[in-house]
Amino acid sequence: MDKFYHSVRLDADKCKGCINCIKRCPTQAIRVRNGKAVITKEFCIDCGECIRICPHHAKLATYDDMDVLGQYEYKVALPAPSLYGQFNHLDDINIVLTALKRLGFDDVFEVSGAAEIVSQLSRAYVKSHKGKWPIISTACPTIVRLIRVRFPNLLEHLLPILAPVDLAAQLAGKKAMEETGLPREKIGIVFLSPCPAKVTARYSPLGISKSEIDAVLAIKEVYPKLLPLMKEVSDCAEELSIAGKIGISWGSSGGEASGLLTDSYLAADGIENVIRVLEDLEDQKFGDLEFIELNACNGGCVGGVLTVENPFVAKVKIKQLRKYMPVACVRLGTKVPRNAYWDTSVQYEPVFKLGESVKESIEMGARVEEILARLPGLDCGSCGAPTCRALAEDVVRGIAREKDCIHIFREYIHRISDEISKLDQE
Repeated sequence: MDKFYHSVRLDADKCKGCINCIKRCPTQAIRVRNGKAVITKEFCIDCGECIRICPHHAKLATYDDMDVLGQYEYKVALPAPSLYGQFNHLDDINIVLTALKRLGFDDVFEVSGAAEIVSQLSRAYVKSHKGKWPIISTACPTIVRLIRVRFPNLLEHLLPILAPVDLAAQLAGKKAMEETGLPREKIGIVFLSPCPAKVTARYSPLGISKSEIDAVLAIKEVYPKLLPLMKEVSDCAEELSIAGKIGISWGSSGGEASGLLTDSYLAADGIENVIRVLEDLEDQKFGDLEFIELNACNGGCVGGVLTVENPFVAKVKIKQLRKYMPVACVRLGTKVPRNAYWDTSVQYEPVFKLGESVKESIEMGARVEEILARLPGLDCGSCGAPTCRALAEDVVRGIAREKDCIHIFREYIHRISDEISKLDQE
């Protein structure tokens, strides 16, 4: 699988060439060329901000549709805890889980249940690795990808434990094989995702060699199908839930960190806020913290672009839902799940470097500064690049021209016009 696989794509027919996306992209992965947006796959981290901001709906997320269920004899749904924050007046998670079985799944395995196991493993890891404090959460794939391409000095601080969804897929597959006797290839483990980043993590995972997830559905596609089924089962819901407060809390910002049962943590959400935290962390401003939870979406996973509810409203709903739940329902004891930790390391990808060697990079960097001095410094985006520096770097890379800057081009036209006028007068 391509190491730069992405689940965010462009519908060129809908793109109008506006600059909303290039100004919003946190890694400057988008340019407008010949009137259409172009996504540089090496720079993209699948945060979904371009999907969120595009007024023409030209940015889309790739995910499976319900027909994928027909490919398997036995289907297991993995509902993300953020799913529960989408519904009004929900007071029993079992209603949602039973409705999923009515929808076509043979069983459900809550990601929030696996989250409680990850919380327990994380507490032990943080306690035993003081030399790596602060430990950075790896539950959000966008954050891991961002650090991989922009913050290589922070790679050693990453928490090398499976994300809850990956652990849930592993446990759900094992449970299904034991209960049905079917081989693994006839069992479909289907994740209900709040964001495109988790779709990418299924096809191109980081930290693990292979994901046990077989398909990914978008919460926004499943949501309208669940509503009528939830009404049908409201009085006859099965007892299927396996999670408590800790697991459910993972659905919104701060939930993972609170599961560590420590006050020495920082939780930030929203990609711009996350980048500021990572920059300060690189400057060693958080040496006294044990753990840092980072979520690319506002409000946490409830703010993913594949959800339907306002993230802040959904966060309140989750808070109300967990009010009378036990603290935790899933406990490890002394037995650690097989493959609960990463089996591969995350390597730095220097996608933003200008040259192939240090010498070449220095020379190209000097050329960038020369070009930048000639540009107006307005960062208007009219050239198709998000900033003047980005345009200068594109010029040095050979994929743009200085005259792409409308202000330089205007000066060029005025100069040519003046010369033509002089010749005409002569």
